[in-house]
Amino acid sequence: MNIIPVVIAGGSGTRLWPLSRSAFPKQLISLTAGGSMLQETVTRFAAMESVGDPVVVCNHEHRFMIAEQLQEVGIKGRIILEPCGRNTAPAVALAALEVVDDDPVLLVMPADHVITRPEDFWVGALRAMRAAEDGFLVTFGIKPSSPETGYGYIKMKDGAAGGGEVAAFVEKPDLDRAREYVDSGEYLWNSGMFMFRAKAFLEQLAGNSPEIYEKSRAAYEKRENDLDFIRIPADDFSRCPADSIDYAVMEKTKKAWCVPVDCGWSDVGSWESLWGVSAKDDHGNAISGNVVAMDLNNCYVRGESRLVAAVGLEDMVVVETADAVLVIPRDRSQDVKAVVRLLRDRQRSEAVLHRKVYRPWGSYESIDSDARFQVKRIVVKPGATLSCQLHHHRAEHWIVVKGTARVTNGDKVITLSENQSTYIPLGEKHRLENPGVIPLELIEVQSGSYLGEDDIVRFEDVYGRDRC
Repeated sequence: MNIIPVVIAGGSGTRLWPLSRSAFPKQLISLTAGGSMLQETVTRFAAMESVGDPVVVCNHEHRFMIAEQLQEVGIKGRIILEPCGRNTAPAVALAALEVVDDDPVLLVMPADHVITRPEDFWVGALRAMRAAEDGFLVTFGIKPSSPETGYGYIKMKDGAAGGGEVAAFVEKPDLDRAREYVDSGEYLWNSGMFMFRAKAFLEQLAGNSPEIYEKSRAAYEKRENDLDFIRIPADDFSRCPADSIDYAVMEKTKKAWCVPVDCGWSDVGSWESLWGVSAKDDHGNAISGNVVAMDLNNCYVRGESRLVAAVGLEDMVVVETADAVLVIPRDRSQDVKAVVRLLRDRQRSEAVLHRKVYRPWGSYESIDSDARFQVKRIVVKPGATLSCQLHHHRAEHWIVVKGTARVTNGDKVITLSENQSTYIPLGEKHRLENPGVIPLELIEVQSGSYLGEDDIVRFEDVYGRDRC
C-alpha cells in the first residue's frame, strides 16, 4: 500500500527565538544538519519505494519559502495553504480530503522534529502500517530518557514492545508526576506523529468531532488552485474549531493504537532540547558559528552574524543574530516564549522579522534606519519581478551595485547597470525587475514620514500576493 507523508509546517517556533521568528520559523532553518528541518523531514523517507509525494500543510505567509525549499531538494508535493492556524486536526483533515479518493496510508509528521536514526523509525512505521491497514489510528510513542514536562504521555494497555491499544493519553505533567511515569516504565512520550488511512481518520473525526469535520470539509470543497498551491478560503476555514488530533480524535476513538519507536527523536521545542540533540565537545558544549569559547561547560552557544566570545559559563544558552542576543540558563529555556510575548506587547519588530527578510523574488535586509529614513540591501533573483506598486508616505533611491535592473518609473522604463541609480518619487507607480542571469543587488534608501512595510499599494503581482 502506498504511504503519503503529510507534513504539518504551520508552526511559528517562538521557543527558539531569536533564531526562529514567525516570519521565518524553525522548520525553515537548518538547526542540526545541512538542510532545513522541513527539508530533512520531506527527504527522510523519500527514497522508500512505497512512499509517495508529500502533502504539506502550511501558513500561507510561508508558501513561497516552503515551495522553494522543496524544489531545492527535488521534492514534488502538494502544498495546502491554511489561511489561519486551527491546530493539527483541521490541518490533517485538509490533507486527508485531498487524497481520500485513493485512501492511502498517511504518515503525519511535524516539519520541525528531529529523527537521528530514521532507519529505526522506519521499522516502527512498517509495524504501524499493518495496524493502519486494519483500520487503527496509530500514534508513535517515544521511550522517555528523562522526566520531561514539555511532552504529553501515552500508556498502552498491554505494554507490548511491537505496539498495542492505547489505555490512556496523559496531559503534560508536572515534574513529580513525570518522574513517576518514567520510573514506572509504563509510559511513553507522545511524539505527535501518526499513521492511519485517510478514510479511517476522516470517519473517526466525523464521529468524534463532527463540527471540525464538517467545517474542514466545507472549506476544502471551496478550495482554489493558486499558482502551485491549494488555497483554502479564509472565511470558511476560520469557522472551524481549533483542536489537536489528540483531543479531537485520539483520546475519543476506540481505534487508537500505539507503536513504540526508539529513533533519536526530539521535537526541538526549546534551546534545552536542541542542545540535547546537537553534537558536543568534550565539555558538553554545542557550539556553532563564529564563536570563541573559554572555560565553558554544558552550554549552547551560537553566533550567526558576528564574533561571540563566551567565558566561564555553565549550563547556559547564548544565541546571537544580526539584531538580537539571547542569554538564558538552559533549564529556563521555556521562558523564551515569555520574552516573545513581551516583544509583541511592545510591538517590537524583532518578535516577527529578522533583519533579512525573504520574499518570492529574493530578499531584503535592513542596514540602517532612523525616524525618517531607512537603508536596505535588496537582492533580486535572476528573472524575478517585484510587484507594480506605489507608496503614499515614502520616496526611494535605488543604486545598483551588482547585475542589471529594469525599472518602471511612472511612464518610463529604464535599464540600470552597476553604479547607476534612479529616484522613485512619493506616490509614483513603479516596478523593479532583474532581466539578467545573475542576482541583482542594489541599495535602497527610503525617506519619508512613514517607512512601514504595509505602505504598499499593489497593482499587479506575478506571485498573487494581492490575495493575501
